[in-house]
Amino acid sequence: MGTKVATTLCLCFAFYTRHVKTQEYYRMGTNTNSGEAMQFLREYDREASGMCYRVTMAQWKFVTNITEHNRRPMMDELALSSKFERLSWRKAVAYDASRVSDPLARRQLTKILQSSRASLPDDKFSELQQLIAEMKEIYNSAKICPYRQKPFDPHIPRVYSDLTNQGYTLANQPYQHYQPYTETSEYSQYCNMQLDPEISRILAHSRIESELLYVWKNFREQTGPKLRNRYMRYVQLVNQAAVNAGFRDAGEQMRAAYEDQSFRASVEEVYNQVVPLYKQLFTYVRRRLFQRYGDAALRPDGPIPAHLLGNMWAQNWKSIMDLVMPFPQSPNVDVTSEMLRKGFTPLRMFQMAEEFYTSMGLKPVPPEFWRGSMLARPQQLSVQCTASAWDFCNRIDYRIKQCTEVTMQDLVSTHHEMAHIQYYLQYADQPQLFRDGANPAFHEAVANAATLSVYNLVHLQRVGLYQNKSNDPYEVSINFLMTMALEKVAYLPFAFMVDQWRWWVFEEGVENMNKRWWQMKLRYQGVIPPVPRTEGDFDPGSKYHIISDQEYIKYFLATILEFQVFEQLCHAAGQGGLLHECDVYRSRDAGRLLSDIMQPGSSKSASDIIRTMTRGKTNRISPEALVRYFRPLELWLRVQNREEPLVGWNTSPRDLALFSHSTDSATTQLLSHSLLYLSLIANVMFY
Repeated sequence: MGTKVATTLCLCFAFYTRHVKTQEYYRMGTNTNSGEAMQFLREYDREASGMCYRVTMAQWKFVTNITEHNRRPMMDELALSSKFERLSWRKAVAYDASRVSDPLARRQLTKILQSSRASLPDDKFSELQQLIAEMKEIYNSAKICPYRQKPFDPHIPRVYSDLTNQGYTLANQPYQHYQPYTETSEYSQYCNMQLDPEISRILAHSRIESELLYVWKNFREQTGPKLRNRYMRYVQLVNQAAVNAGFRDAGEQMRAAYEDQSFRASVEEVYNQVVPLYKQLFTYVRRRLFQRYGDAALRPDGPIPAHLLGNMWAQNWKSIMDLVMPFPQSPNVDVTSEMLRKGFTPLRMFQMAEEFYTSMGLKPVPPEFWRGSMLARPQQLSVQCTASAWDFCNRIDYRIKQCTEVTMQDLVSTHHEMAHIQYYLQYADQPQLFRDGANPAFHEAVANAATLSVYNLVHLQRVGLYQNKSNDPYEVSINFLMTMALEKVAYLPFAFMVDQWRWWVFEEGVENMNKRWWQMKLRYQGVIPPVPRTEGDFDPGSKYHIISDQEYIKYFLATILEFQVFEQLCHAAGQGGLLHECDVYRSRDAGRLLSDIMQPGSSKSASDIIRTMTRGKTNRISPEALVRYFRPLELWLRVQNREEPLVGWNTSPRDLALFSHSTDSATTQLLSHSLLYLSLIANVMFY
């Protein structure tokens, strides 16, 4: 999934409202002079746009040419931006935003006021920024040893088998001999596997259970324990910042941006509507995993151990499609070979993506885009390759950074990033504070809605990349929907529970953080740790968004909202039939609706945008479109699960004992090592 990049100096505003009345949580001053407030906002817009340009340009130079020479000016600009943010908040807090007559000016002031971190004293503000930077550095530098061997130790017997090409395992020695290296030069030279790409690749493609367990556990050993104390101090500081700004805690400050006094209940109501679909998918996947790994790894009616689902956090299951494909004799949809046969290049892929949007009557990208973007990996430069779209805040310069390869996955990513660029172009005339999505979820939701029309059998046929002449269309369609469900439906409970956990920590404190994390994983995902966990492990620290101070509920909302947006685009295009077969390519009516969604930016609340989008039918997010999209797959899953005694999972005392009891670290380590050793033995004997 790509990302949208734009330097923002405030929190984004609004999602939808169950209640029209909005509680004013943030601090406000006593100055009621609307003229002075308007003058302040004009000056802020000019200065914020210039600051945003300088910071974004410095960041661009660094990530497209990673050198110490480029790092220093980036850090200097970020420091200036932080000072500007704090100064702007202190000026804005002098005004009584509720008494400003102009509603758009009132909205802009509110956005600045809700940026409550600026309320900290200077020393604590600096400490908070330093803590976040340290946690990011620890996370990004985490490395583990390869699973396959421990070199330079001739005293440990090796067991070689037909797995030699994949590595070898230990069988005749107690597990304590198979320890990670101490941090010596030998360690740094050999133990250099990082999350991306090596560890992620193993979790996605290895089918050796003991190897999956090894990388899952060891990555957490290199992150959580080092981050735990820092995160505890981070919680203290962000809570203090929130209280200083008029909130009860930092979680309430996050939720206030969505303008719903019952936000937690509202989002949980949305989540509950997709639970039946998730449990059908979960039950089917568990059975196929049980067939692959057996009862030594999981129970046929229990939760799924987290390391078996193809992803470090069990949040995206698409990598195990080979284990769960409904119809293996029918192909999965992948047009990479056809793209290669037709001589596609990265440039052609971006031109194709631009034409997708201009065919709907939307704006072409400006010439600066083609001159400035990094569309392929440059030679002899160190670059950060995560696909992202960039707004340089000057209404001229927009770019994409992507190390594009000629694959179907990158073709979809290209259309996704170009959707972000289209969003930038559509709201370019808005003030700086309004140049963002209608709420934090909208940018991703709209970009993903567009790609639902691109990664689509009908569309791929229309553009000449897919021909389905010899295969059963129903089987191909179910395979396609399974791929989508492993990415979208499987993600929903994880995206929902991350901030449920974070808000709990902000409210209840830092005691039993790890226990609470796994309680929520079990409750919402049906996922358990494969080995015992204690409070010293701090497994939430293995998720970057948590330690880097990035909210996560927006990803849950975006995944729900993308299907709602897509369905409305299909209605505008006059498309009926199955939702997963809708293609809005070349529909000017769909383009006009998409423009209506994007042009206001965040100058209107999300509830207003949704009301416009649905022609007045609702102003709330709804999962009904998502459920309709996956209806054919859900019916198929119900048939597959009809012999199952339980759709969902039973929780046993053994499951709870993995994380619920306070166990001293030495005992836990011994038990953990014993379990992993037994897994290593089983792998050699029975693989």
